[in-house]
Amino acid sequence: MQSDIKDPTLAPEGKKRIAWAGRDMPVLRSVAERFAKEKPLKDKKLAACLHVTAETANLMLTLRAGGADVALCASNPLSTQDSVAAALVAEGIPVFAIKGEDRDTFFKHLTTVLERGVDLTMDDGADLVSTIHQKYQSLIPNISGGTEETTTGVLRLRAMAKDGALKFPIMAVNDAKTKNLFDNRYGTGQSTLDGIIRATNILFAGKTFVVAGYGWCGKGLAMRGRGLGAEVVVTEVDPIKALEAAMDGFRVMPMNEAAKVGDVFCTVTGNRDVIVKEHFAVMKDGAIVCNSGHFDLEVNLKELEGMAKAVVRGVRPSVDRYDLGGKSIYLLAEGRLVNLAAAEGHPAAVMDMSFATQALACEWMSKQTALAPAVYDVSPEIENSIAEIKLSSMGVAIDKLTPEQKKYLQGWQEGT
Repeated sequence: MQSDIKDPTLAPEGKKRIAWAGRDMPVLRSVAERFAKEKPLKDKKLAACLHVTAETANLMLTLRAGGADVALCASNPLSTQDSVAAALVAEGIPVFAIKGEDRDTFFKHLTTVLERGVDLTMDDGADLVSTIHQKYQSLIPNISGGTEETTTGVLRLRAMAKDGALKFPIMAVNDAKTKNLFDNRYGTGQSTLDGIIRATNILFAGKTFVVAGYGWCGKGLAMRGRGLGAEVVVTEVDPIKALEAAMDGFRVMPMNEAAKVGDVFCTVTGNRDVIVKEHFAVMKDGAIVCNSGHFDLEVNLKELEGMAKAVVRGVRPSVDRYDLGGKSIYLLAEGRLVNLAAAEGHPAAVMDMSFATQALACEWMSKQTALAPAVYDVSPEIENSIAEIKLSSMGVAIDKLTPEQKKYLQGWQEGT
């Protein structure tokens, strides 16, 4: 079996990590049990470009249980857990991912997965889909569709659909409530702080923590930062989100002003050039800068490097110091996803819902025969079933509408 990983002998360690994550993923386990019986993905070639973590491994095993011929490459050069990659290969799943791989290797791995043939895609950032459309258009007639895991990817795909460039259907898993209300908010909030603290061992209490962006990721991050005792400042370009942040009790200001007062900065916008030269110029000595958005474009590294008199790599694992002459700025995880590069990503309990949504969305997409090329939402039926299983696993019961209540909500004849 073809694969490209760091070290096959790491498989026993990876197997333990996968099992530990799996114990906290009851919804995905329920899906896997049904998939094993029904084989809804039988003989489907599934190309996956995701973060190669223990949680992702449980998703890959679920898809294989459903009959899929799965191959996995990394969606980020620094997020791969090499022991997990080795364990998946030992289980017979082709993996092409090495933590710290260079750009050329990253794209080589991506194209290797595509060259196996594709019926379904599963993306985290739309790299597979964009590469197919640019370089592997011959694959398109055989592709039933795909799924997209992250905000940045959905934005790219909706732009492709708007321009008429998208040639096969995609389901926006990121936009599902079972994903973004929990994964983006609680997962990003906790795992980003975990990454920052593991990299730096700083005390957050008393620090001024600047959060760039107040989408669901920013909301979760700001909430957790405040919980650790930091004074949180939010920067935004959207007036509604800025107003929401202000009414949630956070200070809101432009980045030009926030750059002067922040001790720790984290971008979670999904956009480029959020922190640039003019911001670095006014930052405090010792400011810590990181990113938890998908790509390493949110912090303008070229401008930071251009300002630096010297760069000291690895002052701590995942920490580089940029000496600007009279002050230093510390960059975490090379500007890539700090929660995955410096820590282990989201906890399994929250990825449980995201990856169950991925699996069920993939099943749904595989059954479609005449979908137009577009970006589709996950159905309420899929979302509700996932929420119900998750609540049951937590021992939580809820009320149900009575027939009279349903009639009242669906009608208009009754007044107030």
